[in-house]
Amino acid sequence: MSKRYNFAAVLSAVVLICCGALILGQKVDAAGEGKITGTVKLDGAPPHMKGIDMGKDPYCSKAHASDPGHLETYVVGADGGMANVVVYISEGLTGSAAAESSATEPVFDQKNCMYTPHVLALDVNQKFKVTTSDQTTHNIHPLPNPMTGNIPWNQSQPPGAAAVEKSWKAPEMIPVQCNIHPWMHGWFVVVKGPHGTSDTKGDYTINNVPPGNYTVTAWQEAAGTQTQKVTVAAGAAGTANFTFKAK
Repeated sequence: MSKRYNFAAVLSAVVLICCGALILGQKVDAAGEGKITGTVKLDGAPPHMKGIDMGKDPYCSKAHASDPGHLETYVVGADGGMANVVVYISEGLTGSAAAESSATEPVFDQKNCMYTPHVLALDVNQKFKVTTSDQTTHNIHPLPNPMTGNIPWNQSQPPGAAAVEKSWKAPEMIPVQCNIHPWMHGWFVVVKGPHGTSDTKGDYTINNVPPGNYTVTAWQEAAGTQTQKVTVAAGAAGTANFTFKAK
């Protein structure tokens, strides 16, 4: 009985030590995660964004009676900050960090006959939902390049329709349009690994970045792309600021 008791005690101690090491390892790994932050700005006056005539659909026209719609190719704040710029790690990710996909399921909504958000950044194979908040029928039509392995689709959503759940197989900047409302235009920006999208002030954050040296790319649908080298230390933030010239 004594030997059995001693064996059980030793086994219990080993289990507790292993569990403690695992928990400690997770905490250390979490503490070691860094991030990349910065601001995206436009140099010079932003291009004029043409107003949208929604008169062919009374619902859309009424929804914008007090707030006329405009194209969203450039969304620029008073201080020059650019929204809807996707910033992602294009070089330097290795191992599990390069293969990891976000567990969140973002939503691409059709609201007041516009896409919200205008640009939706996604991981490869990350599931997302396309929803409609409108009392008019839409037709969602992404246009990927078939050579990438991404498969085009074309689906209608009448008022009250269930969400459409999709994902993309390969990195690509994919334009999406509505076949019923020709002014509706947006983007699915599919990348691998951690990424961020700039807000109306031009600020962005890329979270969950392991320590290392990286190349970071900023993509804007009309202004193009820029890259920078960034170093992220354990538990610290690297910085990359971008300035685009309007085209």
